[in-house]
Amino acid sequence: MKKISFLLLVIVSVSCSTNKPVQLTVNDSNTPLHLMKPDYKTPYGIVDTVAVKQTLNRVLGFLEKATPMRVLDKTTNTPVTDYGRMDKNSVLERGQFRLTSYEWGVTYMAMLHVAEITGDAQFKKYAADRFGFLAQVAPFFDKLQKEGVTEYQMVKVVHPEALDDAGAVCASMIRGRQMGIVFDSEPLINRYIDYIMHKEYRLADGTFARNRPMHNTVWLDDMYMAIPAIARMGQYTGNTQYFDETIKQIRQFRNRMWVPEKKLFRHGWVESMQPHPAFHWGRANGWAILTMCEVLDVLPADYPGRDEVLQLYREHVQGLSVLQSGEGFWHQLLDKNDSYQETSATAIFTYCIAHGINKGWLDAKAYGPVATLGWHAVSTQVNAAGEVENTCVGTGMGFDPAFYAYRPVHKYAAHGYGPVLLAGAEIIALQKRNHPKMNDSAVHFYETEQKTDEPIFWVK
Repeated sequence: MKKISFLLLVIVSVSCSTNKPVQLTVNDSNTPLHLMKPDYKTPYGIVDTVAVKQTLNRVLGFLEKATPMRVLDKTTNTPVTDYGRMDKNSVLERGQFRLTSYEWGVTYMAMLHVAEITGDAQFKKYAADRFGFLAQVAPFFDKLQKEGVTEYQMVKVVHPEALDDAGAVCASMIRGRQMGIVFDSEPLINRYIDYIMHKEYRLADGTFARNRPMHNTVWLDDMYMAIPAIARMGQYTGNTQYFDETIKQIRQFRNRMWVPEKKLFRHGWVESMQPHPAFHWGRANGWAILTMCEVLDVLPADYPGRDEVLQLYREHVQGLSVLQSGEGFWHQLLDKNDSYQETSATAIFTYCIAHGINKGWLDAKAYGPVATLGWHAVSTQVNAAGEVENTCVGTGMGFDPAFYAYRPVHKYAAHGYGPVLLAGAEIIALQKRNHPKMNDSAVHFYETEQKTDEPIFWVK
């Protein structure tokens, strides 16, 4: 059937004996009301992959300028090019973001993912350049560290003291090596893994924990700050002890943090607290589901325990999907619509749902529209300069809703950039590997290419 497009005339005038126009009331009999255009607050419809790539390019362009790679003499602000002559005045040049933070570990991983999906080598080069730079200067800052001179960015590399220092950057470096990036990675990767496996504080049963804000506290964030690096080390080395540790940690986080009636994770668990409240902070749930995606990517298909991870991932997607807002965002506190709509969590969920569809873990018909709407929301938060807006700043742990609901947002909150890059890349893949189509004004995903036209309505 030939598709017919027509212009709907809402106001109809007729001539009376006085030649004055008479306005007819629009009603169901004279107007196809179902064709009225909705007043969406964010874009709606099939994603334009060219526009997605343009958005990713803007982010890359901004970050290239915002994250310089130089050692400076802090007393003269001049570059230090002979690293062997570095001294107590030698520091990394300060950009808008830190090259060694966990947020930038996510960003490096995302750059590699964009390169893999799109074939654009500029994104891979971004990560390769910074991996190479850090590997070059690390031995010299390590020497200074042993002499009592600390550079606050490099201390995370040469002497990690928290999972935040180690896991995300380690995982990205392993991924970089797997993608053929050549740099002196072994000292860095081995130092990170040694900290994660042997030096991080744990509960009696081995679960990663912290002693803040209270003794023996488990943070949901630490799933991502540790487990993906462990899993990737198993894939990188072939040593299955890392896979076993991966499964063990996910089980133990699930046992303490998972709230089955909501299909969400709580942000924090304190050993001495009874009864235990549950605050479902968006980005922490993002770290959890992103962890499961990374683990499912690297674990062999038949590895014992992988089926548990896949089931937990699917249940989490179910819990998250029903909480997506009509604008496509998820809220800062996922189950509280009076908390603000937040960018980084929305981007992570968009990536993880789209990735699950692309990997065959989820049904595209059920979840393709969710991921599509999520990207439309995320895309509105990347401004013309490539900055990501409305990202919650770094957040500790609280046990009341106001703590989370009033956390500030800022375009220089580093947590938003990696997730936006991940989401955009995966949405491009989603469009290429599936068959989205508008049908009766709604986004639908089909198993095969659809040739049917939208219904035609005649107006007399």
